[in-house]
Amino acid sequence: MSERKVLNKYYPPDFDPSKIPRVRQSKNRQFTVRLMAPFNMKCKTCGEYIYKGKKFNARKEDVENENYLGIRIYRFYIKCTRCLSEISFKTDPQSTDYVVEAGATRNFMALKLAEEQAVREMEAEKEEERTNPMKLLENRTKASRGEIEMVETLEELKELNKRKVVVNFDDMLHRYDEERQSEAALAAAAEIEDEQLIKSVFGERTGDGTIVKRLVDDGGSSSDEDKRPKKQAKMLTIKATDLLAAPLNNAPKNKKLNPLVKIKTALIKPNSAAASTSSSTSTSTAPTSSTAPSAPAPIVKPSLGGLSLLGSYSDSSSHSDSDN
Repeated sequence: MSERKVLNKYYPPDFDPSKIPRVRQSKNRQFTVRLMAPFNMKCKTCGEYIYKGKKFNARKEDVENENYLGIRIYRFYIKCTRCLSEISFKTDPQSTDYVVEAGATRNFMALKLAEEQAVREMEAEKEEERTNPMKLLENRTKASRGEIEMVETLEELKELNKRKVVVNFDDMLHRYDEERQSEAALAAAAEIEDEQLIKSVFGERTGDGTIVKRLVDDGGSSSDEDKRPKKQAKMLTIKATDLLAAPLNNAPKNKKLNPLVKIKTALIKPNSAAASTSSSTSTSTAPTSSTAPSAPAPIVKPSLGGLSLLGSYSDSSSHSDSDN
């Protein structure tokens, strides 16, 4: 199927337009157009109000023997929405408006009347000035007085402003320059501080491309004594066999004696060898105690070596057997 809406129609090869009969049409024929009501109106038949902007399918025709400065005047026919009576109105190019002809009356429009009244008053004043020269002179004197009064009020306002505010433009520009310089100095100082911080954190690049980072001193004394490394205290290591081989007075003070050895020594009876050993140990410990004047001399119990303890233990066992 061919399209329904086309612009070009098919003409056969043997088409002859001269053979088409020409129909004479009337000069003032009517066209159907779509328009809106140009103003508020009231139907004369039923009294229905038709408001401005309501849409109608109207018939349009040219008004015969009427024009304004060569501009055509058109007439429109519409029907009332209630009683379907015909209403006609035409254009008015002189006033750029519409005029109702039949079927309805135009509603009152206060704004339009006020505008028309203002136009009429202006035209009347102009006409009076043209005809009466004294009126023209009077109007000119009034206008000149009004202009003089306006200039005087403007000068008074300027004087009041000068009294209230005195502006020295040189001082203002000087202050502006000072503020701008201070801002620039602050910005430069901030940039220098940032560069120093970056160098202290990441180091400074030398000419050969190496990065050198400086260490910041803690603010302590720079004497030779502080620079010398402090000697660490030596840790004394004591073996488990030293408790049996070495005498008890050479052991550390905080070191506790073996409870089993104490019990064994408590059961040993004193003899001559033990007495001699005790006297020798007491004499040897005496000068050591005297060398420490700050602390009181500790009471030292008679210490026995490991081998002597074993000998004394054997003697005690033999004495106990003989007693039995």
